Amino acid sequence: MADCVILGAGLGGLPAAYELRRELHREDHVTLTNEMDRFCFVPSNPWVAVGWRAPEKVSIPLIKSPRRKGIDLIVGAAAQVRPAENSIAMQDGTVVHYDYLVIATGPKLSFDEIPGLGPERFTHSVCTLDHAAKAFEAYKGFLSSPGPVCIGAAQGASCFGSAYEMAMILDTDLRRRRLRSKVPMTFVTSEPYIGHLGLGGVSDSKGMLESELRKREIRWIANARIDEARAGEVDVSECGADGTPLTAYKVPSKWTMFIPPFKGVDAVAAASDLCNPRGFVNTDQYQRNPKYGNVYAVGVCIALAPKEPTPVPTGVPKSGFMIESMVSAAAANIRASRENRPVDKVPTLGALCLADMGDTGMAFVAVPQVPPRNITWARAGRWVHLAKAAFESYFLRKMRRGNSEPAYERWLLRRLGVKRLEG
Repeated sequence: MADCVILGAGLGGLPAAYELRRELHREDHVTLTNEMDRFCFVPSNPWVAVGWRAPEKVSIPLIKSPRRKGIDLIVGAAAQVRPAENSIAMQDGTVVHYDYLVIATGPKLSFDEIPGLGPERFTHSVCTLDHAAKAFEAYKGFLSSPGPVCIGAAQGASCFGSAYEMAMILDTDLRRRRLRSKVPMTFVTSEPYIGHLGLGGVSDSKGMLESELRKREIRWIANARIDEARAGEVDVSECGADGTPLTAYKVPSKWTMFIPPFKGVDAVAAASDLCNPRGFVNTDQYQRNPKYGNVYAVGVCIALAPKEPTPVPTGVPKSGFMIESMVSAAAANIRASRENRPVDKVPTLGALCLADMGDTGMAFVAVPQVPPRNITWARAGRWVHLAKAAFESYFLRKMRRGNSEPAYERWLLRRLGVKRLEG
């Protein structure tokens, strides 16, 4: 008998629990731990921030679904992962022991790295459902007295699609309300150029996204550092090729949203021999930690080095299909280890992204995720907007039912007209 624990119940953790329950032997125990008793579909958060979705429509309770599949649920926050002891110390003083651990915590949102950043200060976020709901409350007040807005991704962020989505969705919503003429918009990003996406660009993502920003009359500042956010204003430095600040801007903003720098969560980062200096979990090609062979990690919490340096620190996206492929690899390899067989499952680290633009959208496929690639593909159209809404419904239904079979690649590629992903 083996005890397998999954730390975190997000886009990586909940599917990992279902897939491990399907892969492992009947006598093996699978335990899911999470800070709260709900699963939240994070890709829908930009819609929540403008009121297009209610929080309860993009989240599901965790109490019933995992237990129906024979998965134990522990609701509580972890204090420290102790890989040398095969245990997790919880904040309530209890200790959870494991034979295998899958870390799927997502990132720590490191707002404190930039003065004034964060929902408790002067900027909003769509990285969690609570943050998106708080952003909508502020947005309702903004609509009664509109003015300039500033949206983007800070240095050290590794998720850029949601920043572009937020800007375009906000533009669409304001146009529908006949308020767009009162709202000058500025997009600020650490990417070296628009459409880099942390991936070195995907097909003509640079031209496509620049064109969309121009059409929507959204000014942009790329290769930028956010120096400080204040009430009604953001200090931004546009940098040169060596990262040296060249031009300083004071960008006015009455409603501000930035994707913050990402780090590893404190409970995991405390195990320094498990992680890199930013607290992300080191993994080999099998999603396994090089030092602790019974510890696996999936999703945004893993250490993934960028293919190329950028003047301003820019992380690599680790979401969507990439997470699903990591989950499948980790589950298969844990089963192999449990059965004393060599681990051999390697994830397809390709990037598939449906970016909603409010009234249209863009789809990107990059395999592998950074150049040179076997597949690089980008398309735009209203069908992407509709496809993302359809996938939201599909994925939430899948999680409610406890369906563990991988779905993202099969469902999405069939609709994109791409036959399969090959690394």
